[in-house]
Amino acid sequence: MTVFLNSLTPKFYVALTGTSSLISGLIFIFEWWYFHKHGTSFIEQVSVSHLQPLMGGTESSISEPGSPSRNRESETSRQNLSECKVWRNPLNLFRGAEYRRYTWVTGKEPLTYYDMNLSAQDHQTFFTCDTDFLRPSDTVMQKAWRERNPPARIKAAYQALELNNDCATAYVLLAEEEATTIVDAEKLFKQALKAGETIYRQSQQCQHQSPQHEAQLRRDTNVLVYIKRRLAMCARKLGRIREAVKIMRDLMKEFPPLTMLNIHENLLESLLELQAYADVQAVLAKYDDIGLPKSAAICYTAALLKTRTVSEKFSLETASRRGLSTAEINAVEAIHRAVEFNPHVPKYLLEMKSLILPPEHILKRGDSEAIAYAFFHLQHWKRIEGALNLLQCTWEGTFRMIPHPLEKGHLFYPYPSCTEMADRELLPTFHHVSVYPKKELPLFIHFTAGFCSSTAMIAILTHQFPEIMGIFAKTMLGLWRPQPWASSGFEENTQDLKSEDLGLSSG
Repeated sequence: MTVFLNSLTPKFYVALTGTSSLISGLIFIFEWWYFHKHGTSFIEQVSVSHLQPLMGGTESSISEPGSPSRNRESETSRQNLSECKVWRNPLNLFRGAEYRRYTWVTGKEPLTYYDMNLSAQDHQTFFTCDTDFLRPSDTVMQKAWRERNPPARIKAAYQALELNNDCATAYVLLAEEEATTIVDAEKLFKQALKAGETIYRQSQQCQHQSPQHEAQLRRDTNVLVYIKRRLAMCARKLGRIREAVKIMRDLMKEFPPLTMLNIHENLLESLLELQAYADVQAVLAKYDDIGLPKSAAICYTAALLKTRTVSEKFSLETASRRGLSTAEINAVEAIHRAVEFNPHVPKYLLEMKSLILPPEHILKRGDSEAIAYAFFHLQHWKRIEGALNLLQCTWEGTFRMIPHPLEKGHLFYPYPSCTEMADRELLPTFHHVSVYPKKELPLFIHFTAGFCSSTAMIAILTHQFPEIMGIFAKTMLGLWRPQPWASSGFEENTQDLKSEDLGLSSG
């Protein structure tokens, strides 16, 4: 062993440190890429999932079914599940007329498989029931909603129409996926409305005959509400805004139990387009209640209305000199409230981040909700003079009130820690997901970066200054009480390399 170590030259150490630097550099690059793509360290993830069980980590996690620790774990899991509940986007676009046209133009898929799978589950919940076997067309459509391939779904819809020309759900599917323009989609939805109203009236007459008929009425009600809502959205997109508002108001009066569909968010956006701010305030007075779930649309619309009263004359220099007025304080507080609920929105409104098409499902307080809100409401903020200026001057002040957002909030519950993972599932890969609060780089990235840099520097110094590095190594080895062969062997190798260098220079 001594002979082997004595035979090693500084060139070997240069090769050793250089190789170490290269390998650690590759690991660093991979860790950096994995962290920015998945939000976690690959080495840390592997260590937790594979090494912890080998070190006995699973034993401490095993508890009795009725133990307090087990109860706390189940309670925490239920809390995380409720925090990361994914909601149907109230203003989701049309697949054929909007999403597919985007794919034709850009070659990019705006919807993820996870998002489309959630939509398939929604369609099966809204448009199917246990009595579908009584009507052959509904049986075909039940299979169509489960089909993953779009052409196969469209083909099944036409088969259902051959069996029953008044199959409302078949027209719905064709309007959503086959129609390539909003005008074509509206025509199909009008056919669906005619068929849906007929079926709905028949179901109303038979609803008390059996529980199956009650389920059928619920299904037909869902179909009718869905059709009317999409017709209102078609009217909104085609510029017939007052017609869209009327349809939405009638829906909310006729079917008040269906508030979970968040039709009021469609109404808010249409009223803002009409600049009917008094009507917007009336809607907010009803739905911006402490007992009702909040959304970015509600919080930021409330902030926009209060900003509107002061934004035109607002000046940061003047405000800092004389102080804020009562109206300005109310506007700033409303902005802080909205930013605390969803901190991702301001960057899209201020155009610090580029927008993409919103997904069909959103995560409240997440990046997906911010995209969906800004996509439709950015124009309303731009329309009010000075609104974006006031937002730009004040939104970052929110974070001083919530220094630890994952632990304690100010006006809302602590910010959920699971939003990043859910948003990465909902949003396409070409979009850079906004993360809040900003994550610190994992320890392994710091370690690999430091190790790569230090070994590269040692390799360069050893190659350029072998004599000085030999003295340095001898000194360091002396501090660690080395064996005699270690220091003498390295010194002899250094002298040999020096003699070789002198021989080359004399030659």
